[in-house]
Formats: sequence, structure tokens, C-alpha cells
Amino acid sequence: MEFGFNIPNGGELANNESIVSISRKGEDCGFNLLAIPDHIIIPKAIGDNYPYSADGKLNFSTLAGGMCLEPLAMMAAVAAQTTTAHILTSVMVVPYREPMLTAKLISTIDHLSGGRTILGCGAGWMPEEFDALETPPFKERGKVTDEYIDIFRELWTKDEPKFEGDYRKFKDIYFSPKPVQNPHPPIWIGGESKAAMRRAAKRGDAWFPIGCNPKSPLDTMSKYKIARATIRSICDMEARDPDSLELAYWSVWTSCAGEPVTLEDGERMMLTGSIDTLVDDIEELKGLGVSKLLFNFLSDTENETLDKIEAFSKDVLSKVSA
Repeated sequence: MEFGFNIPNGGELANNESIVSISRKGEDCGFNLLAIPDHIIIPKAIGDNYPYSADGKLNFSTLAGGMCLEPLAMMAAVAAQTTTAHILTSVMVVPYREPMLTAKLISTIDHLSGGRTILGCGAGWMPEEFDALETPPFKERGKVTDEYIDIFRELWTKDEPKFEGDYRKFKDIYFSPKPVQNPHPPIWIGGESKAAMRRAAKRGDAWFPIGCNPKSPLDTMSKYKIARATIRSICDMEARDPDSLELAYWSVWTSCAGEPVTLEDGERMMLTGSIDTLVDDIEELKGLGVSKLLFNFLSDTENETLDKIEAFSKDVLSKVSA
């Protein structure tokens, strides 16, 4: 099992010194994954469409004033200043970027980093940002995402890439260098909905949900087990071996041991509680086939963040079986 966390792309810690310090601390403490969220333009007026809050309101302050670093540029910078960790878009909104350029950027970073990129993909949720970027229509974002992922694979794996789609067409081109990773950088599909599960089963190398979506909560072990059974069933329907789809998970609420959180239905929120409880949850997720697990250590200051990374590694991860 490999572990990781998100690195700052907005707010006070979104500066090179803090980003590199936090990333290198993660490597030193045995973390394998560094995750970068995606926004390009933050509209001044945003509707209540945010999928990870009960009222649909955007509830994290780091984007106040529109401060956000572009994730692929940030991925390249972090790759140049680290040595072992894989760097993950968590997740990149696929329709925001022209697919051939995106494929070239990821291939270039993979080439220069020695094969340390992971492309986390999502369809997006903010129509105002789609409008600002003049992307294909928001209502078509699922179809666009599927087509662009197919284009990535075509460009990364074929010696004579060609494509005839609804949004992009090409032929008679070279695409080089190919990514270092064979056959290509892993494609993780984010999302908790049935549509996201189908996309993961059809096009993903891993399914990568976040547990706090109020419409599809995966914040207890029992809920996760039901979702795991569902996506395995979807794989069967797609004639795919369920064991060939890697399982990743992001527990955005987990940064340290403490008091367990009890939800309205009386269940304990997984990955909350004592050190032993956290270790037990991690072991159970491992037994369910989860091979990549991310947490969230970002705090108000760099030192607080570094302390959380080190403490979690020493107190929790050191007790997880190899």
C-alpha cells in the first residue's frame, strides 16, 4: 500500500519554498504520492454547485481572491525538485484543456521526471469556470472527458496515432517522446457517482473517490464496501476483470489521530479515532484491495503541516503491516 497527501496550490502556502519543503518532508517520511487539485480561473460569482458540501457552497478559503496555481505547471516544478514521489493531478478537470497539448505536457513531465506522473481525471463541477475558459459545453462534459481520455491513450501508445471524434480529429502526425511509463502514466478516475464508476471501469487504471460527497458518501467502512461491490459489478458488465482496476481513496478529513467522529446514522466515520483505530481501518482497506490511500495534512502554517506529516508517519504508518 502506498500513501500520499495533497500539496498546497492555493493560499499562503502556495509558494515554492513551502511546496518544496512539504513535498520533500513527505518523501523523507515515506509518502509516495503528492496530489495537486485543479482550477485555472476562479469566477467571482459561483453557483451552489460544489459537490462536496451539503448546501453546494464552495467551502474552502484557499481560493478566495482567485489564488490557484495551475496543476500541470506545478507538477513539472515539483517533479524537478523531488526524487521519488509520484505526482498526481487530484483531479484534473479534463475538458479544461485541449487534449493533444495536455497529452504532450504529461508525456514531457513523465519523460523528464523518470516516470513519476499520475493523471487523475474528472469531468468538473463548476459551469462558470467552463464558461470563462470557453470549453466545450458544461452539459457535454462527460462525453468530452471520455473522448479526451481516449485521445491521451491513443497519443501515448500508438506509433501512428489517429483519431476521429466529436470534439477532436487528427492523423498523419508524430507524437514523441512517449511517456516513460509503459504503456502510459496511470489514469485515475475521480468521482463517486455511477457515471464516474462506469468511466473508471471503461477507461481508468484506478478508481479514486473522495469519501465526503453528500450525494454519494463513502465515509464509513460499510458504505465503502457497498461502493466497492458496485464498481466490481460494473466491471463485470463491461467485461473487465475487476481486479485489474486499482482502488485508490482520498480521506480528506484525516490528518492525525484523535476522537472518533460519529455520523448521523450512528456509524463511526472511517479513518477517525485513535492511532490503533486508524491502523485498523488502513489494514481493512488494504484487505479490500485499496492500494493507494491519501490524507490531508495542510494547515495554516508550513511548520504545522510538516509536523503533521512527520507525526502521522511515525505514529500511524509505522504500525501498518508491510
